[in-house]
Amino acid sequence: MHWLYNIAIRAYLLSIRFSSYFNPKARKWIEGRRDVFDKLNQIPDDNRPLAWFHCASLGEFEQGRPVIEAFRTHYPHYRILLTFFSPSGYEIRKNYKQADVVCYLPADTPGNASRFVERINASLVVFVKYEYWHNFIHQITRRQMPFYVLSANFRNDQYFFRWWGKWFLKNMKKTTHFFVQHQDSALLLQHHNIKHVTITGDTRLDRVMAIANEEISLPIIEKFVAGHKVLVAGSTWPPDEKLLARLIMEVSQPIKLIIAPHEINESHLGNLESIFKDKAIRYSAATIPCEDKRVLIIDSIGKLSKIYRFGQFAYVGGGFGAGIHNVSEAAVYGVPVIFGPNFHKFREAHDLIGLGGAFSINDFTGLLEVFDRLCSDLVTWQHSADACRYYLLQHAGATEKVMKVLESGIEGGKH
Repeated sequence: MHWLYNIAIRAYLLSIRFSSYFNPKARKWIEGRRDVFDKLNQIPDDNRPLAWFHCASLGEFEQGRPVIEAFRTHYPHYRILLTFFSPSGYEIRKNYKQADVVCYLPADTPGNASRFVERINASLVVFVKYEYWHNFIHQITRRQMPFYVLSANFRNDQYFFRWWGKWFLKNMKKTTHFFVQHQDSALLLQHHNIKHVTITGDTRLDRVMAIANEEISLPIIEKFVAGHKVLVAGSTWPPDEKLLARLIMEVSQPIKLIIAPHEINESHLGNLESIFKDKAIRYSAATIPCEDKRVLIIDSIGKLSKIYRFGQFAYVGGGFGAGIHNVSEAAVYGVPVIFGPNFHKFREAHDLIGLGGAFSINDFTGLLEVFDRLCSDLVTWQHSADACRYYLLQHAGATEKVMKVLESGIEGGKH
């Protein structure tokens, strides 16, 4: 099966190369990997140990970031390499100051994996959440590099738990330690005879808590929201945006909307402006005052996690597509959270629904009903807000648990 995996990787590479002729993201994926091995020459050439952290994209980076920064504080003598799979992560964090070098992860071919792992000679390797690249894992564990998986979630339907994925599971069993978010994942691993597991929770919660406690100043947004009830909608896609446009027109109480779409290319921003008509203004074009507008479109990346604080309600996009985005970065501000029906892979969404802090909707009627109830019933709103705030406080602290295990390995002389 290993040979079939390698064929699939090369087929994937060919498809990306073909897509790069007309897809800007695919083009960045290809172009960014051309100088990966040259970039490794920027790693300080000395005898200090090296810690390698790998993230798929920006969301996984936010999960890994608390651990990277705690590691930097505890072990300043380590060199740190940070790699990304996706351009959306690399482009935004390529100048991240806590790492000595930031670069793409090469495609997972046997040759790339062997060359890369041998070149960096890491003393510690941490992959975040869902990144399971067979050839890289094989080369890491073959060289007996301590290998950790951070904030992992596992489901019984994942391919390495199927009969035809046993060859991959055998490789994964060589992992030094799994840090999993929930007991279900730990039990599933133990069922497959993987016992080096610690239930830590999600390190991303520590990151959103830190962001929520930061002092920020965004005068345009502060002026825009002053004196109004505000819904902040984040990481939205067209199906979400159509519902939100109707909501602005039909909700029983006047509200303002701040919307941060997942895609901020010019075509999508133009479509957003058209569905909200003359009610909307882009953040980049807004000046003080902008009180006459009801919708503020955030047309830049990196602000969403801070902007949720300006709302009394939150809407998290993606639930009418592949799956919802980050619920915790909204819930941390103690506001009710609404999202579409595709949330089932996300434990925090399940938990918050059970606690009354979040609401899943299937269509516009459901959205209007939930929103009107939250607007008109202060007791319901307060219960929901308190549930979100309590949940985040109860589940923070994963970074400290992770660091205790890493410290045990480092200071015990294991790496």
